[in-house]
Amino acid sequence: MFHINSSLFRHSNICNTHIIFMNQVAMESKSFTQDGTVDLHGRPVLAAKTGKWKACSFLVGYEAFERMAFYAVASNLVVYLTTQFHEETVPSVRNVNNWSGSVWITPILGAYIADSYLGRFWTFTISSLIYVVGMVLLTIAASVKYLKPTCENGVCNKASTSQIAFFYSALYIIAVGAGGTKPNISTFGADQFDDYDPYEKKLKGSFFNWWMFSSFVGALMATVGLVYIQENLGWGLGYGIPTVGLLISLLIFYTGTPLYRHKVRKSSSPTGDLFRVAVSAFANRKLELPINSSELHEFEPQHYIDTGKRQVYHTPNFRFLDKAAIRDSNNSATSGSRPPCTVTEVEGAKLVAGMIMIWLVTLIPSTIWAQINTLFVKQGTTLDRHLSPNIQIPAASLGSFVTFSMLVCVPMYDRYFVPLMRKKTGNPRGITLLQRLGIGFVIQIIAIGIAYVVEVKRIDAIKVHHILGPQEIVPMNIFWLLPQYVLLGVADVFNAIGLLEFFYDQSPEDMQSLGTTFFTSGIGVGNFLNSFLVTMVDKVTGSNGGKSWIGKNLNDSHLNYYYGFLLVISALNLGAFLWASSKYIYKRESVKTKDGSGNIEGVALETITLGLP
Repeated sequence: MFHINSSLFRHSNICNTHIIFMNQVAMESKSFTQDGTVDLHGRPVLAAKTGKWKACSFLVGYEAFERMAFYAVASNLVVYLTTQFHEETVPSVRNVNNWSGSVWITPILGAYIADSYLGRFWTFTISSLIYVVGMVLLTIAASVKYLKPTCENGVCNKASTSQIAFFYSALYIIAVGAGGTKPNISTFGADQFDDYDPYEKKLKGSFFNWWMFSSFVGALMATVGLVYIQENLGWGLGYGIPTVGLLISLLIFYTGTPLYRHKVRKSSSPTGDLFRVAVSAFANRKLELPINSSELHEFEPQHYIDTGKRQVYHTPNFRFLDKAAIRDSNNSATSGSRPPCTVTEVEGAKLVAGMIMIWLVTLIPSTIWAQINTLFVKQGTTLDRHLSPNIQIPAASLGSFVTFSMLVCVPMYDRYFVPLMRKKTGNPRGITLLQRLGIGFVIQIIAIGIAYVVEVKRIDAIKVHHILGPQEIVPMNIFWLLPQYVLLGVADVFNAIGLLEFFYDQSPEDMQSLGTTFFTSGIGVGNFLNSFLVTMVDKVTGSNGGKSWIGKNLNDSHLNYYYGFLLVISALNLGAFLWASSKYIYKRESVKTKDGSGNIEGVALETITLGLP
């Protein structure tokens, strides 16, 4: 009897020990992030000790200083070119737009390198060093006497070829550096939140609002402080301060390295998958699509759980791409060595096609945004900028009110507007992403309408006081321009942040750096488009002895006509946006872990409508 009881006792102890061990293993596995993120050395990371806002605090510090450096250059560049390089209005506006466009276009290359080869962290690291080199060279160009044109007896020489080459080389080195930093730093920040963890997913909902808030802080420092330093204490100092700030911000960024989470690439060539879908769909163009989408090729859900990938569910838009997933063993296009594309791969291509559709209707709003650092500034230089008899503010300083209005409105949007709308709509974001964009575009149209009205008033003042010379000051206070700046800042709370979040959220899983370049490239193309419009309008309206709408002498031009033109095309673009929004279908994907927990994302977030999808 004793022998039996002893055996039972020993067996019970073994079972209890095994259960305790298994519970410990389960607890340890749950302590790691569920989305498969790793540290810099490729090891799984503990959820409690990495990521979240603890890691993002280092990233937002860098973003604030980087935006300060960028806006220290961008916001006052048109003034530098006209006063230091002695360029005329149209060439200077064109050069600013071309450079700004390059800054926002190069992220396409940076995102591609990150998604396909180096990853976000190392692409950012290399690019940030290039950025710093560009800022150092720009500071030298503005500080060294022999690198700037000279003036003698009131007559200023044009910049020499070598001076132009050095200055613009510095500018475009900055553009190359920004190409690798801009698309990767914000997505790297979003990677610090685990989508599989409900608590972290909730934290991520506010990430882009506060990310842009830090960006606005940097822009405010530039447009309030650095612009004044540039025009009153020296351009070299005005560029040198943000260069030092950028170096300090990089030290802050790398201090947080032990806390960062890094996403593992789950596809060897994300862009290659897109081309494969397009090629397969074309090859199968003569095949009939099945009536039921369940007959299309797709892996079992367990495959996505085991691999850690997300399954994207079928949607009825862009149906011709579904032909890439047709299963037909009798057809040579689908019975070769390579299997047909999966529904998830096809839906990734559909997402990109849908984002392109939305991207196209953001180009005109980006053109409006380009006025802040170009024509708005030149318009301000013709007005009375005195705060007192001895204090005169730079025209570019009014750009600080764009930033200030953003800083005020972002917390209000996040803390008051979203909870209020969430109660009304049931949408965790308050309103859908496209609704957010639509509201921003409407506010932007109002802003350009006010700019038109103010310019009409400025022209009336010119006529009344018989002002003719380009250097004469119109007796009208510069703060008449304030409403258009403030409204564009309010609009950006909706459309700038909304666009960044939309393109990140709707991108295929392994293409989120490339996805955010839809945001940056839209701004870049908008700048190029504005450069094209300014050049063409000047040529057309100034031909045959006519008065140019945007002449060298803004006191003898018709800038109001150009603003009216922008107002008309903005209103037409809004109609195109409403149509594109009505056709867009949000991403629906499964987020499941190996323990079986998870949900379908995209359904709860974006099905409530208020007139827009």
